[in-house]
Formats: sequence, structure tokens, C-alpha cells
Amino acid sequence: MKKEYEEMKDNLMDIIKEEQAKLGYRKETIRLYYPLGSLNHLLKIKCDISGMKEILSDFCREVSEFFGNIEISNNGERFCFKIPDKGAEYVHAHMSNNEFICGLVKLVADHSCTIDKVKEYFLKFSDDIHYEKISNGEFDYLLYFNKGKPDKYYYCFSIDEFHVIYHRFLKQDYEDFGF
Repeated sequence: MKKEYEEMKDNLMDIIKEEQAKLGYRKETIRLYYPLGSLNHLLKIKCDISGMKEILSDFCREVSEFFGNIEISNNGERFCFKIPDKGAEYVHAHMSNNEFICGLVKLVADHSCTIDKVKEYFLKFSDDIHYEKISNGEFDYLLYFNKGKPDKYYYCFSIDEFHVIYHRFLKQDYEDFGF
């Protein structure tokens, strides 16, 4: 596999693993959606829609041994990756349980979860975290590991009266949103 495709492949695997942590493993077709900007970040390029279609066609050939024949479609700048059940099976068989994401999914599924419990959970993995109360109209808190270990994503949390909800972003995507 071409080196420039490794981050994209890893991101697909991370998202599939997160989905399996939330819903359980099933050998099934999965659809994942990416905006053009995220794909440009992951592939470290700057392409328009037609250029991205060409790059993704090559990417799909390169990773077919892992995921099977991925089908790519787009609606404007929104791209859909239709990953056959071989991809879900590959991730399940070859990616060890990500202790961090599996534990986080379990933690926020509990209705007694609080942002303090989430912060404590992050601190179990590293004492070098970013923890910030934010007021951007979308989210209430931002947490991430400063050195990207054990996890490189930015986690945005919303707190309502019944539970804690999170969304995770690549750093570049978070910055692009301008929160």
C-alpha cells in the first residue's frame, strides 16, 4: 500500500472500530461519509471533487486486500464510502480493541456519566490532556490528548439533563469548523 494512503486507511479502521464498540460487531456493509475537506486533510493533498474521485479510485484499489471492493459515491463535496462486509470483518479480526474508545463508549452510555467522570477517564490514560469549557453553541467541553497518545482525536462533549454526548474530529477538521 502506498504510504500516502496509510492515514486514510487508519481513519477508516478507527471509525469502524468505534462503530463496533457502540453497536457490536456484525459482518455487514458499512457506509461512512466524509466531506471533501476531511479527505484532503487525511490524504495530505488539495483536490477538487473530480481530482478526489481519481485519488479515491486509486486508494480503493490499494486497500482492497483489507476492505474488499469499496464503492465511492459523492453528492457534491460529500463522499460516501460503501465498505463491504469484508472490511468490517477485517477490522474486527485485525484491530485489537482500542481500550480507550471502547471504554469511552461504555462510559458515556451510562446515564450517570458526567463531564468530571469523562475527564477522570482521560486522565487514566495520560496526565497531559487538554480540557476546556467551550461555548460555541454546539458543544460544552473539548478534551484531547496533547501528544496524541493514546488517541489523536479531538473530543467535543455536549451535556444535557439525561446524558453526555460526544463527537470526535481530526484536529484539522476541528480547526476548519472554527469553533
